[in-house]
Amino acid sequence: MIVTCTMNPAIDLFCEFKNFDPFVVNRSYYEEYQANGKAINISLMLKKMGIDSIATGFLGGFSGEYIETTLKEKGIEIAFIHNKGITRINTFIHADKLEYKAVNRGPKISPEAQQELLKFIGKLDVKDSLFVSGSLPRNVDESMLIKIAQLSQKKGFSLILDISSKTLLACLPYAPELIKPSDEELAEFLGVNSDYLSNENNVFEGAQKLLNMGAQHVIISRGSKGAVYLDNKHTIISSAPKGEVINTACAGDTMLATFVGSRIKGKGVSQSLAFAIAAASSTAFTSGLSNLDDVPELMKQIHLKSIK
Repeated sequence: MIVTCTMNPAIDLFCEFKNFDPFVVNRSYYEEYQANGKAINISLMLKKMGIDSIATGFLGGFSGEYIETTLKEKGIEIAFIHNKGITRINTFIHADKLEYKAVNRGPKISPEAQQELLKFIGKLDVKDSLFVSGSLPRNVDESMLIKIAQLSQKKGFSLILDISSKTLLACLPYAPELIKPSDEELAEFLGVNSDYLSNENNVFEGAQKLLNMGAQHVIISRGSKGAVYLDNKHTIISSAPKGEVINTACAGDTMLATFVGSRIKGKGVSQSLAFAIAAASSTAFTSGLSNLDDVPELMKQIHLKSIK
């Protein structure tokens, strides 16, 4: 069983206007609503690969109902913890070649809801995998992430983490299966300037430090530069395909889902990495999540180099 956990999901509302002026009524000519959240995106991408998962996290109010309905319609099983308050709605406005982003905080999560989520996660075992991605909602302390990591070690399920908080470092002694920091996040974890990681050798060294601290596998996502993959047997550098970038917001989620999905389907590390980078690029080149149709062509542009 695969479970994806989004603790601070949202509805993303995308609007387009000819212009956007203050103190007047601005009427859109296009709008689109999307159920969103980093681990929700992972469930959606896994489904596109024919892989089932259960989506959990915290939801509340009419917006939470919309997210549940959307996922059910897409054939994704849900096990969300219901909490008082309204799941946040983020608004992205495009007008006059400019973009305005209004991202809300979301509701406060009760201690009871937090305990219910931990109880659900505590039922997972060695046959299961758990993705935890994205930011934490209000009232949820970062110690929640450590508690989940401790449960993964105690219960034996695989834990895949994609979090920007430095609390990730405190989770590594519990041996998460896979982590996927960006190069910017890696620089912050290491306490170095992002320019330091312009040198690939420094990226390798930084990723190796995360392995030494307990991570089993590490993918460093590097945007248009591609990615670096490390485990105890492999060090692989990958380029990225070229294209017009429209939206990078979900590219990392796509990369993580399709890499793990490819491994589940029995693909090797190199092939899984190439597929994941092509899929992530496909998402970046569109307004939503990739449908994977162009991935085979994009893979032809990708060059892999194995260091060991």
